[in-house]
Amino acid sequence: MGAAGAGALEFEGAAELRLRLVCSLLSGRAVRVGRIRAGEARPGLREHEASLLRLLCKVSNGTVVQINETGTALYFRPGILTGGAGLSHDCGRARAIGYFLEPLMLLAPFSKKPVECRLQGITNDDVDPSVDCFQRAGLPLLGRFGEEAASTLKVLRRGFRPGGGGEVQVRLPVSKGLQQARVVDEGMVRRVRGIAYAGRTAAQNTNRLVDGARGVLNNLLADVYIFTDHMPKDKAGESPGYGLTLVAETNSGLTLCAERCTGGIGEQRGGASAAPEVPEDLGQACAKLLLEEVSRGGVVDSSFQGALLLLCAVGQDTLHQVRLGPLTPHAVHVLRHIKDFFGVVFNLSPEQQSKTIFASCIGANVKNLAKGAR
Repeated sequence: MGAAGAGALEFEGAAELRLRLVCSLLSGRAVRVGRIRAGEARPGLREHEASLLRLLCKVSNGTVVQINETGTALYFRPGILTGGAGLSHDCGRARAIGYFLEPLMLLAPFSKKPVECRLQGITNDDVDPSVDCFQRAGLPLLGRFGEEAASTLKVLRRGFRPGGGGEVQVRLPVSKGLQQARVVDEGMVRRVRGIAYAGRTAAQNTNRLVDGARGVLNNLLADVYIFTDHMPKDKAGESPGYGLTLVAETNSGLTLCAERCTGGIGEQRGGASAAPEVPEDLGQACAKLLLEEVSRGGVVDSSFQGALLLLCAVGQDTLHQVRLGPLTPHAVHVLRHIKDFFGVVFNLSPEQQSKTIFASCIGANVKNLAKGAR
């Protein structure tokens, strides 16, 4: 999208910086962010935020980034989203690859060319949505907006904290414009699928994860199948770890995701080695998290509420309707930034019986100018 003639939007603080940069590129409005961690012992931008800025510059042309000497003030003027093939980016070890995947997923439909990028870093942790969660629940969101071309994500190597060393290959299609979305039917859970993974640890840990999850889920549902993925040392990054991703699939075609992961096994913390969670306990905890996501209601799990709301806001100028569970703090910030950048206001209607929220809006009709010009 091109730079808009309106003045730059002013913000303070580091909170939701990633969201502000994505909205800036989609709306064409420049942003100024001041007092970035100004009151902290180590003020300024962090390593993962600087890395995100570099990635956004790789998928755009003409983007201007200005940072003061202390890193506490940022000026960001968006350029044209170009996308492209053959891209590569080292995400570092401060945040997982999922932190960088969400901006790519939201920006790719409005790029000149499909985004084909190889990302290196941490694939699974308990801070950001994992690459498995994006593969099974995040990227399918684009299909709700009329995207026929499938997004693909392939895990080449798994990397856990603290060493990272993981690698994924992602391909995201372009679009002329997102179509109308009306996703209000939650449906009933008909089956659960999942993947238990481990790297640089005993392969038996994956089976123990499966046993722990099945001990909870099989009491409620017969159709439960969990794949196992054990990667040896040459495909397992720099640190040992294991985890589990579970996906509940409903009869209305929706997917709700939950996950738990342990990493940094043997990492020194406070002079002692960190003790990992026992695989059986981790599997049980992950299954209970999935049941919590289902009980919350809504057509997406809590990790992707914000992404769904933003996709509705930039969609075509017709009525978009989605059903959500209780709003997360991040989703509330997304609603506020949508109003600031696009002038779109959602109508939120709670339903007492199901304890869900109907969110509806008229989209801002953001177009892919490069695609439409062909």
